[in-house]
Parts: sequence; structure tokens; C-alpha cells
Amino acid sequence: MPPAARAAFAAGAARCAALSGATGPAEIAITLSDDAEVRDLNRDWRGKDKPTNVLSFPGLEGAMAALLPPEAPRPLGDIILAFETCRVEAEEQGKPLADHARHLVVHGVLHLLGYDHEEDAEAEEMEALETMVLAGLGIPDPYGADPYGETRA
Repeated sequence: MPPAARAAFAAGAARCAALSGATGPAEIAITLSDDAEVRDLNRDWRGKDKPTNVLSFPGLEGAMAALLPPEAPRPLGDIILAFETCRVEAEEQGKPLADHARHLVVHGVLHLLGYDHEEDAEAEEMEALETMVLAGLGIPDPYGADPYGETRA
């Protein structure tokens, strides 16, 4: 697992129901794709016919995960990054592409662990965790004033 994924996993794993009672490793697939592929996935799986920067698709959950022996690897899911969108966003935000990609990997891993941002309280919790994980990787807060010279709400 890349360091950003490993850090997000360590920070959020306690919340993941699929890991309850598990003693074996967890598996996450991370794919770097293009905007066309991500747009197709976003349309087919989320009903949104547009590219996006990152998609997360959970693996085994709930009762299905409970069927695995405790020592078996837990397939937590897939994270897909859209390269062109990530590159454009990084350029627009004046930050290194690598930092932006690390942020999106952290964001995707947290989604696989059960975090979401549909409600304000959920968003605040998820963003705070992302900010903490990224700080541990030496990456500025993506949601506030940062050394890249940008302030976002």
C-alpha cells in the first residue's frame, strides 16, 4: 500500500465494519485512469455523466465480509483516480500533482472505510481526518489556508 493509503487506513480502520474481528491483511486496489474511463464509471455506477477526480468502490461488506475466515485478506475495494482531472485541479489550485493525488488517495481510502461527506457533520469529520493524515505526510491542509497560497471554504 502506498504511504498515503497506509496512513489513511491506520487513521480510519477502527470504523470499518468489514474489518471487525479480522486479523489478516486488508487489500485496496488503486488505479490511475483517464477522464473518459472515469466518466463512464461515474455514469454507470453513480448516474453522473461527467468525469470526477476520484471514485471509490467498496469490496466485501457486512455479512459477506463476515463469511471470510478472520485471517483471510479483506478486499476493501477499489480507488480510481482520473489523471487529467487530477492534473488540472492541481494546476488550478497551485499545488504539486503528487500532493493532490495523495490527498485523493486518502479521501478514497476513507470512503472505503465507511466515511462520507453527504451531511455537514460527516463532511467535517472526514475533512478533519483527511487534514490530520495529510499533515502526517507533510502535505498542507487542502481545506484551508495553505502554503500553496490559496484559501478555500
